[in-house]
Amino acid sequence: MNVVILMGRMTRDPELKYTSGGKAYTSFTLAVQKMKDDAEFIDCIAWEKTAETIAEYFRKGRKILVQGRLNVSSYEQNGEKRKSTKVVVSSFEFVESSGTSNNNGGYQQNQPYNGNGGNSGSKQVHNNTYENDDDTDDNEDFPF
Repeated sequence: MNVVILMGRMTRDPELKYTSGGKAYTSFTLAVQKMKDDAEFIDCIAWEKTAETIAEYFRKGRKILVQGRLNVSSYEQNGEKRKSTKVVVSSFEFVESSGTSNNNGGYQQNQPYNGNGGNSGSKQVHNNTYENDDDTDDNEDFPF
C-alpha cells in the first residue's frame, strides 16, 4: 500500500500550468515541521481539478493537509543517475481559515476535497492517470 498523508505549509504560491496535452497541474513544496526548529521539504504535484483548486485557494505560508502516494522516478543528469521523489496528491483539506496562515488560531472544520468538484460525504480517492506527464522545473529554491 502506498499512501501518504502530510500537513505542512506552502513554501511558495502554487502556479497552475498545463501539459502539452492540455492537462492542468501544479507543483508545490510543503514545509512539514519535524521538531521545533526543523522541517522536511516535500515536493508535491496535483493534477486536473485538484490542481486548479489548490492553485486558486492556497498561497505561500498557508497550511494544507494532503493525501496521495509517493512517486519515485529515475533520470540521468550529466551522466549521473538520479532519483526524484514526489507526492502525487489525490485529495487535500483546508485546515485553517484564509486569514490565519501565519498563526495557530482560527481553525475551521476540515473540509476534504477529492477533485470531484467539491466536498463529498464519503472520501473518494481521485485517481490521477497523468502523474508521469511532468513538465515541471524542480530546480527552484524554496525560501520562506
